[in-house]
Amino acid sequence: PMYHQDDAALDILTSIIGRGNNSIFYKNFVKARKAGQVSMFSSTSELAGEISIRVIPFPGQSLADMEKTVRESFAEFEQKGVTDEDLERFKGSAEAQFINSLSSVSGKVSMLAAAETFAGNPNQLQSQLTAIRSVTRDDVMRVYNTYIKGKKAVILSVLPKGKGDMRVAPDNYAISKDGYKAPDYGYGGLKYVKAKDNFDRTQKPGNSANPVVQVPDYWTGTTPNGVKLIGTENNEIPSVSISMSIEGGGLLAAKDPSKAGLTSIVGRMMNEDTRNYSAQDFSAALQKLGSSVFVFGGSDGIGLEVTSLVKNLDKTLALVEERLFHPKFSQEALDRIKRQMMQGFKSAKTQPAVVASTVYNQLLFGKDNVRNIATSGTEQTVQNITLADQAYYDNYFSPSLSSVVVVGDIKESEAKAKLAFLNKWEAKKVDIPAPATGKPVDKTRIYFVDIPKAAQSEIRIGYLTGLPYDATGEYYRTVLMNYILGGAFNSHINLNLREDKGWTYGARSNFSSSKYDGMFTASAGVKASATDSSVVEFIKEIKNYAASGINSDELAFMKSSIGQSDARRYETNGQKAAFLSRILDYNLKASYVQEQTSILKKISEKEIDALAKKYLDLDKMVIVVAGDKETVFAGLQKLGYEVVELDAEGNKKSI
Repeated sequence: PMYHQDDAALDILTSIIGRGNNSIFYKNFVKARKAGQVSMFSSTSELAGEISIRVIPFPGQSLADMEKTVRESFAEFEQKGVTDEDLERFKGSAEAQFINSLSSVSGKVSMLAAAETFAGNPNQLQSQLTAIRSVTRDDVMRVYNTYIKGKKAVILSVLPKGKGDMRVAPDNYAISKDGYKAPDYGYGGLKYVKAKDNFDRTQKPGNSANPVVQVPDYWTGTTPNGVKLIGTENNEIPSVSISMSIEGGGLLAAKDPSKAGLTSIVGRMMNEDTRNYSAQDFSAALQKLGSSVFVFGGSDGIGLEVTSLVKNLDKTLALVEERLFHPKFSQEALDRIKRQMMQGFKSAKTQPAVVASTVYNQLLFGKDNVRNIATSGTEQTVQNITLADQAYYDNYFSPSLSSVVVVGDIKESEAKAKLAFLNKWEAKKVDIPAPATGKPVDKTRIYFVDIPKAAQSEIRIGYLTGLPYDATGEYYRTVLMNYILGGAFNSHINLNLREDKGWTYGARSNFSSSKYDGMFTASAGVKASATDSSVVEFIKEIKNYAASGINSDELAFMKSSIGQSDARRYETNGQKAAFLSRILDYNLKASYVQEQTSILKKISEKEIDALAKKYLDLDKMVIVVAGDKETVFAGLQKLGYEVVELDAEGNKKSI
């Protein structure tokens, strides 16, 4: 159970066997190209704990062989045992996780509340850290022998549809209640004692005035070779977050659409071997420090995210320099990443949510628009990528396109001094293509994609607004306007489809934007049998809101809800870094938060109503439904719209 003396040792055990690039599972499954994903975790609850193992094999691998490899990995662990380095890696990571979990009000109160509830003493932080630091190699082997070796397990086989019986073994378990006796929970003889209050329970508690968010002082700078810098000091916890962005990303796919997905592959490859470290050695070095250094490819840039305890920042930045300037693009890593991506493409075609979003974007931007596939690529374009294409790194990584955000327990002078290694980065001229424009909607249609046997249908309704991001302009005001329609839990759309009808776990609408354009999207995953009715209700709510707008009570609720929540939007180092990144990316004034507060306070029913009429025009919108044709298609045909059937790639099918 929670706070048990073996908890820390079990975490170390499952980490050594099944988590991270240095684990036995990673070597035996991922590196051996048997599986795309594998993990092992120990979790604890109030009454008991659980050890779970999850393997997602590549095609051609049997689940029985996967279980065999798990057993062989256990035997390998028994033979290898636990090293001092294993303990050092885990303890470094655990300390950093504890410290970073305290960066927000939510993190603090969650830890205190759990400890009070399950241990009877809210102050468990120091004892948990002490328990982690005290774990020995003998402790890890002891818990392996106590909780894993020779123990029985539940083995669940999750199989693809229509591919035959591929279970690990035939089912041998059936629930039996023979001889079951309910435990005595101690509730017998209890007497209800009604509370005596000194307040009126019929009156809903109020709240104070919206807090005024104070933007912290921040510093800016530019390195001699053009890297833009911005940062702020935050000494809440002894930790630092650094975020780097290199412009380009998926936008550069327009230069060669046949290699779409290269951005994502370059990002993933940069998390592999470097010239001086194997991926395993690099990961081990980070774990000992309790740090993270992660590279990823995005739609309009390459990102690098760093977290570190202050005491380990110098060593962490040395690893950042290694990863940024000395990546080693190996054929082995490329082949493995491509295979994982290809498996992901195949899996995505069976998931209504992924299919609906993919087809929806194609309809809005145009099927031939490279923006649809720039970051992720397709099965065809990813197959085209070779090791020579890693010239992307040489051609498009430039300090003149880069910005760095620093937030944490560090002063401006220290931060700039520690980032001086960026000065050696050679600048180069990079031409970034402008993104292609979207495709206007000529009339509202339903576009349907068949996902056979899908228990739920996914719905997307929307259009391109033409509104790029504007922190204090009309885009921001549309976000406020949408809050009551579909932006809050108790919005019109969610209350109707979820709370009233019970057709979905959640329905929503939102306005989103980038530097270049924006879109309005209403979406939900709904019960298959209610698909056509859900479309009707979506359309009804959007149409009614465009016609009738917001009422005074809803306006007051929106202002209070958004204003109150603003206080917790900028707590953690990561949240502050995102805020500063936005200032840098969009050249915003420091006062923009105060301007947003003023807009929120002053916006009127009349202004909200006018925005709703302007931006909720159903004649501009497409409707996409992905679900089981046999169940839902006939109902959609009765709604009065032209229905166009597409395949999972967005190609038109004959009906």
